[in-house]
Amino acid sequence: MKEAFVLYILLIFLILLLVMAARKLKIASPLLLVAGGLLLSWIPALSHIRIDPELIFLVFLPPLLYEAAWYTSWKEMWRWRRVISVFAVLIVIITSGVVALVSWAWIPGFTLALGFLLGGIVSPPDAISATSVMRLVRAPKRLTHILEGESLLNDASSLIIYRFALTAVATGRFVFHEALGSFLLVITMGIAIGVAIALAYTAIYRWLPTTPDIDIVLTLTAPYVMYLAAESLHFSGVLSVVSGSLLLSTRNYQIFSHRSRLRGNNVWTTIGFVFNGLIFMLIGLELPEIIRQLGGVSLRQAIIYGVGITLLLMVGRLLCTLGSSVFTVFISRYITTAESRPGWKGPILFGWAGMRGVVSLAAALSIPLTLRSGVPFPQRNLILFITFMVIILTLLVQGLSLPLVIRKLNMKDPDHDLTPEEQDVQVRLQLTEHSLAFLDAHYAGEMAANPLLRQLRNRLCTDDEQLHRQTPEVQLQYRKIYLKVLKQQRQFLLDLNKSLANDEEIIRKYHTILDIEQEKLIRLYETESE
Repeated sequence: MKEAFVLYILLIFLILLLVMAARKLKIASPLLLVAGGLLLSWIPALSHIRIDPELIFLVFLPPLLYEAAWYTSWKEMWRWRRVISVFAVLIVIITSGVVALVSWAWIPGFTLALGFLLGGIVSPPDAISATSVMRLVRAPKRLTHILEGESLLNDASSLIIYRFALTAVATGRFVFHEALGSFLLVITMGIAIGVAIALAYTAIYRWLPTTPDIDIVLTLTAPYVMYLAAESLHFSGVLSVVSGSLLLSTRNYQIFSHRSRLRGNNVWTTIGFVFNGLIFMLIGLELPEIIRQLGGVSLRQAIIYGVGITLLLMVGRLLCTLGSSVFTVFISRYITTAESRPGWKGPILFGWAGMRGVVSLAAALSIPLTLRSGVPFPQRNLILFITFMVIILTLLVQGLSLPLVIRKLNMKDPDHDLTPEEQDVQVRLQLTEHSLAFLDAHYAGEMAANPLLRQLRNRLCTDDEQLHRQTPEVQLQYRKIYLKVLKQQRQFLLDLNKSLANDEEIIRKYHTILDIEQEKLIRLYETESE
């Protein structure tokens, strides 16, 4: 136990170093984490690491889904609901079917049920690595929104296919109409359970005397409660977490205080950072163990199968995205679509951003070692190896080349005429003007008698004037000098704290105020390079 704990602490330190290196090299951190894990896996002390699938499904997956759904825009998900639904459900089913047919015809010993099992495992793309790449180079926001929405829902579709295929392998029977009915029931009830639990948590937040600390602890329990409740009833735990967290996130500003939001965002950002780092590092570390378990299949032949299935997935996704673009142009004649002419650049970018990740890893590892009869599960080790090949090749090949593809295609953002910087200034202007109008309309009398209210109005006017008139150079100089002032204030507080006459709690309070002021300053004047 102690040795395992020390090992994970060392892994976290390695993750931090690799993430810092990725920032310096300006590449997506998941790519360097997987590559680092591969290199570390050949160190004897680390080569014996095995990943418990229950650890992935139960410990890692619910909070990662919760965090991803929390920061996903419901507005954008609804806008692109048709595209997201098609790729999260229909394209996953088609991809699983194509992989099943190809593997059944190509790989000796593969049945159609085993092919669907492999297809369900490798069909869902993972948005974490794709969106981390897209944030390094300016890509249209719509692609990021669609990828995030797709990844939230396709996990559920693929895991349901995986579950049915696993049953078919174990029992030797598969009835289509029964599977279809179960598929719809698993989806519907998973969503219903997640929504019901989210409503229960909403009532707790709204009606009970919670504090920021209690709110944060409750949010940490929410994804596990949603997942376990659905899975214990044999419904989709993934959809339960996604639907529940989406509901809570849309009510975020009604049920949480400002302190709960500030602290909670920091906690969840850190949890997501650590968990994602560990997952991608473990993907690389696990490969030697998978190779050792190949058994009767030669490593060369297994690599050929892995490369072949990976190419099939890459080409298949590109064909699906381009085909959906053509279909959208056709169907837009009869129904209203979010984009009647999507063109070819967006589909190619979307198609090439099909890296696989955590869900494929967890599903492959959770294949049982034996069937109910005690017979070893057929082709388990080869399925594991192919899955790892797909994850690693898509992450390294597509992940490393995606920035180049984005730059070469140079797709303009069709949804926004203004740059992000110009939108930032516009929102700040509108917010300031709205605040001034509100004060003048409702508190004109109070401002005449209250000097603090007049000071507030003057400050808003000053902000409005700065936004209208000051050049970026003047704003940059203001920021640099203000940061130096804050630094001097901190030093002054440290000097004050040396005196026993000053209460340290009061000194800490003003340190916190300075931290908030610095964060506000950086957020207001942050640049793309940061």
